[in-house]
Amino acid sequence: MHRRTFLQSGTALTGGVISTGCLESLGFRTESAWRDPPIVENRPNAVYYPAYIEGMEMYGMGNDGDLHFAMMYSYPHRFWNVTGQSSNKVVVQSDDSLHLMISLWDAKTNAVIPADMQVTITKGDTTVDDRAPWPMLSQTMGFHYGDNITLDGNGSYTAEVEVGSIGADRTGELASRLPNGASVAIDFEFDTEQIYDVKYREVGEKRGSRDAIEPMMKKIPAGRAPDPRSLPGMVVGTKSSGDADFVITVVKESNRFTDEEQSYLAVSPRTPYNRIVLPRMSLSMELVRNGTTVSKGSLAPALDPKLDNHYGTAVEDVRSGDTLRLTVDSPPQLARHDGYETAFMRMPPMEFTI
Repeated sequence: MHRRTFLQSGTALTGGVISTGCLESLGFRTESAWRDPPIVENRPNAVYYPAYIEGMEMYGMGNDGDLHFAMMYSYPHRFWNVTGQSSNKVVVQSDDSLHLMISLWDAKTNAVIPADMQVTITKGDTTVDDRAPWPMLSQTMGFHYGDNITLDGNGSYTAEVEVGSIGADRTGELASRLPNGASVAIDFEFDTEQIYDVKYREVGEKRGSRDAIEPMMKKIPAGRAPDPRSLPGMVVGTKSSGDADFVITVVKESNRFTDEEQSYLAVSPRTPYNRIVLPRMSLSMELVRNGTTVSKGSLAPALDPKLDNHYGTAVEDVRSGDTLRLTVDSPPQLARHDGYETAFMRMPPMEFTI
C-alpha cells in the first residue's frame, strides 16, 4: 500500500479535505503530530466520518497454506478498546514507534478470519516486543489486528506472527481447509523517517456526518459481508441496532449446517455503508409462534463460504408468521479507530417476522 495509492483514494473527498500531505510537509518533525490529532465534536452514537484520515504503508506479506497475512504500518494513533459494554481510549505513549496492523484472510474465499494471534518482534537475537494484537475495526482497513508498539531504534526486524484457534465454527469447504494454527515470519526495516512520510489528511465539511471512508486496500480484503441478495436460504429481512445492520436468513432442511433434518438460522451483522463484518459479539434468539416460545438459545460465531462471518444455530421448525426476537448480549469486542468508536455499543433487541 504505497502512499501514492492513498493519494489516489482521495477523489471521493472532493471539497472535504482541508489539509493533506505527509507529516513532514505539514510542518511536523516530532511525535506531537499524532499524539493529539483532531477529533469530531458532538460525535453521534453511530458510524461517522472522522476528522482526519491516516495513510498506511506495507511491510510485507506471507502465507501458511490458505491463510494469508499482510503486515502494514502507520504512525502511532489513538484507538478505543471495548470490554463488555464499555470502551476505553488508548492514547499514544511517548515511546511508541508505530502502529502495526495485520490482516488475516482465507485466500480462496477472501473471508477475514477471527482468531487468537500473537506477534513476536525480534532484532537480531533480541526480542523487542511480544504481544497479542487487538482485533480492530477501522474505516480505512476494515477488520484487522493492531496495536501501537515500541521498537529499539532504526534497523532490521523480524515479526513472527502466530495464529492459534480460529474463533468460529467452520462449515462447507472451510471445515476441512482452515487449520487451527498457522504462522509466518515477515522481515522489515524500520526507519523513523518512514513514519513521517505516511500521508495524513484533515477532513473539512464531511467530518461528523453519518457516513464512512471507503476502505483503502485494493488487494487485501477489508472483510465485507455478502450482499443480502447473495445469501443462501430464505432472507427474512434486515434491521438495525446500534447502527449495525443485521440480516437474517433461514436455510431449510437438508443443509450443510446442521446434523439432522433441521433448519439453520443465520444472522449476518455488518457495518452500514461498507458492510464490514462484526465478529466477536454475543447473540441470542427466541422464536415465538402464536405467543408461545418454540425455540430459544444462543447463536454461535461461524464461517462459511457463502455466509462468510456470521452467527448461526439449528432450529427444529420455522414457519411463516413466526416472530424472531434477536438480542445482542454483548457488542462486538473489537477495538475501534475514529469513526467507529461510538457505534455498535448500545444495541437494543430486534424483532423479525418470518
